[in-house]
Amino acid sequence: MEVRWLGRKPYAEVWALQKQLVEAIAAGDTPDTLLLVEHDPIFTLGRKAGAAGNVLDAGDIPVLQVERGGDVTYHGPGQLVGYPLVALRDGERDLHRYLRNLEAWLIAVLADYGLEAERNEGLTGVWARGKKLASLGVAVRKWVTYHGFALNVDPDLSHFARLNPCGLQSSVMASLASELGRAPAMDEVVERVLAHAPMALGRQAVCV
Repeated sequence: MEVRWLGRKPYAEVWALQKQLVEAIAAGDTPDTLLLVEHDPIFTLGRKAGAAGNVLDAGDIPVLQVERGGDVTYHGPGQLVGYPLVALRDGERDLHRYLRNLEAWLIAVLADYGLEAERNEGLTGVWARGKKLASLGVAVRKWVTYHGFALNVDPDLSHFARLNPCGLQSSVMASLASELGRAPAMDEVVERVLAHAPMALGRQAVCV
């Protein structure tokens, strides 16, 4: 699995790249790929969101409807977003299990920082100390996954007050920085994410 660190990029640009890669991976022209990125501020609406009912006050932040699962969420600087573009093999084609694998991946990353993270029954994502630190929403086309996870490293959490993230109160959102009392360097968090990728995805991560 190739890993591409994209730095900070607009959401729409990376969304278009994902769709291009999905087609190439499905055709066997490109290997499985993990995109890691920070986005410019944006609210995205998943398939459960319908109209922008859970966006309370978007202000000058754009709102975009996308095909991932889940409701509404915020992306912005200080948040590590991961898009695993993986051709699911025979025996892997269970999206519920795939989501649980993504959660296990982030739980392992948070454990590296001394945070005892967990799932919250009935709610997709990763939680620690009653706060939500990571959101997940995926899609699949031709049995290739796209979209993925958003791990709050040190974003401006006040932006979550403009929406009900995944139908929840904004006060439930937290970050590594808010829970640790310090902000880990983004490149350090990327290293921890890559270290646990083989466990979650069953593929060795190779940076390109």
